[in-house]
Amino acid sequence: MIEVKGLVKIYDDGSNAGVKAVDEISFTVEEGRFYTLLGPSGCGKTTTLRCIAGLEKANGGEIIVAGQKVYSANENTYVPAYRRPIGMVFQSYAIWPHLTVFENVAFPLRVGKEKVSNTEVKKKVTTALEQVELGGYEDRMATQLSGGQQQRLALARALVREPKVLLLDEPLSNLDAKLRERMRFELRELQRRLRITTLYVTHDQIEALSMSNVIAVMNSGVIAQEGGPRDVYLAPKSKFVANFIGSTNQLPGQVISVGSDAMGRVRTEDGEIACAILEGLKPGSNVVVVVRPESLNVHLQKPANSANVLDAKIGAAMFLGEYLDCTVELGHNVLQTHQRHTLEIRRGDPVWVELPPAECMALPA
Repeated sequence: MIEVKGLVKIYDDGSNAGVKAVDEISFTVEEGRFYTLLGPSGCGKTTTLRCIAGLEKANGGEIIVAGQKVYSANENTYVPAYRRPIGMVFQSYAIWPHLTVFENVAFPLRVGKEKVSNTEVKKKVTTALEQVELGGYEDRMATQLSGGQQQRLALARALVREPKVLLLDEPLSNLDAKLRERMRFELRELQRRLRITTLYVTHDQIEALSMSNVIAVMNSGVIAQEGGPRDVYLAPKSKFVANFIGSTNQLPGQVISVGSDAMGRVRTEDGEIACAILEGLKPGSNVVVVVRPESLNVHLQKPANSANVLDAKIGAAMFLGEYLDCTVELGHNVLQTHQRHTLEIRRGDPVWVELPPAECMALPA
């Protein structure tokens, strides 16, 4: 439904080269899928979205939306935003405060190039409002809506033209934490119900992990890794991805051996560790072994017949209700871990830390 090939966007900064905000990225969004561009500020995710929407003109590459070539540098093709089969929700919602809910949703139909009768406008607006559960709010002023209702109003306005693709630019960032959590669920359920292809932009890893079919993690204008939420979280391909998505522990070391099953051994300052080895790494490669805090197991007694068991002592322990957030001090490194709230430990207690080999990954240092 969306095909992006070798997309380039350069902003003029007064120099000859300019600033390359998007650096030859390519990706495909299949019909009915929820695809998320995730990354820190300045990584190029919003610029990519705006190029697809037609709000920015790219400097190279090709964009195809619903089978229509809307941009091609080689063919000198550029379809303006109003002729692209898209609906878009902005971070600020861009709602007209002096208009009613009905007129806000009807606005794209009234100003569009295609003439729509009043009867058809009423029918389309009513359908769009019912889709986002705002039926009955037609006569309210937009300013009389809550934050969550305004977000749904912006969605209704994006849906009223019955677009093939929905583009969302950090639409939940203006909501408080509780409302944002609820709207994540509502937005995902709406997308599933309508089966509308959705491209979502966010810097919030929780939004990306909880809502997406596919995540593309962006950094410095390129896609660092693309995959399902579990793949990206549990099997990061770089230090950047491991650090950006969730918390992670890192143990620097050197690869000793690599087996045929992609498992191997790494020598660290605190002992040898059996772990998965990223493809391309060889004995002698300098690496960091990454392991998530929730993957570590802390034992009060040394476990028998377990791999990757290291002597340690408790550094700090904080009871957070759902779990125990604590640090464990090895000889040279400190690891963060989340343990069951029933574990009774104090600062300075000797413990044994188990790092399950299947949940440890050696990445290039």
